Amino acid sequence: MQRIYHLSHIDLDGYGCQYLTTQCFDTIECYNANYGPEVKARLEEIIKKIGQDKFIYGEKDEYLVMITDLNLTTKEANWIEKEVINIGAKIQLLDHHATGANTAERFAWYTLDTTKCATLITYNWLQRVYNFDAQNSFVDIVKAINAIDIWVSDDTLFEYGKVCLGMISGAREINRTLFPTQDRALKLSLIEKAKKLIHEDEANIRLDDALHPSKKEFFRKDKNDTKDNLVADYVTDLLSTDKARLTIEYQGYKGLLGYNVGSSSLIGNAFLIANPDYDFYMDVNFRGNFSLRGHDKLDVSQMASHIGNGGGHPNASGGKIENYKDSFVYAQVKKFIEEYIAKKCGE
Repeated sequence: MQRIYHLSHIDLDGYGCQYLTTQCFDTIECYNANYGPEVKARLEEIIKKIGQDKFIYGEKDEYLVMITDLNLTTKEANWIEKEVINIGAKIQLLDHHATGANTAERFAWYTLDTTKCATLITYNWLQRVYNFDAQNSFVDIVKAINAIDIWVSDDTLFEYGKVCLGMISGAREINRTLFPTQDRALKLSLIEKAKKLIHEDEANIRLDDALHPSKKEFFRKDKNDTKDNLVADYVTDLLSTDKARLTIEYQGYKGLLGYNVGSSSLIGNAFLIANPDYDFYMDVNFRGNFSLRGHDKLDVSQMASHIGNGGGHPNASGGKIENYKDSFVYAQVKKFIEEYIAKKCGE
């Protein structure tokens, strides 16, 4: 069996690549990263996961690391090549950014084509190596992504691609740092919707009109509601399921720490109602600003004043963490906040 570990970028083109690979492969795990240190951090996760999987499934399976829509520095490429060789896996990179030209010249597994978007490069590679999409049913959505990503404004699918671009950049209901699997599932479901509508009359308008109900369909469970309420219920369930990982304390009170979740009034209150053993809800964003919600157990305005020179109401307050250090790894954010609170409580 072949096991695929696919790292891609966090825009339409990056998710477009993963939309195709998840259609092609039965056994695949996806990861996403923006440029910078997050790329190596995600690759380290992949190498660790392959090691775990090889222990479980054995040496007979084939393990392939795929990287798309991301260029590597020579240093990063040297590192990942050694890691992949040491663990007994293979690697394939498919990209279109000219900044990777020097690295691409040095590594046989580094495919670079600056004339196409990464989704089209990936599509062509999957067709050549795996005979993917023999019926050519994915051709048009790939063309639309290509048209907008490399800005072919005279392409007939350019306007459709433009709607797709906003569709993915606007899909922010689920925080990808906290819940990457669910965030990715939302975005891939939207690309699937775009694929289905691409042959309609005035397809770009049809897709634009369909985005709101498509999101509601993704978040809806039992009954219909406003999108805000559906999202709040969905995210609350995620937080509740994963609350052991997200729990923090403040002066003997138990709370939940979210990262860049947003909609604190809806989600914070919904979480506290669903989890009466928790005393407060805290959501911090990438700038260190935080929101606090309580449910008549802890005066969160006092907590906000204590830890962040903030304030507000007994059950709804906010402030800012001093000298906040952001991270794309939630465990590091949590560690920083816990140490910060402990220091404030010890002053």
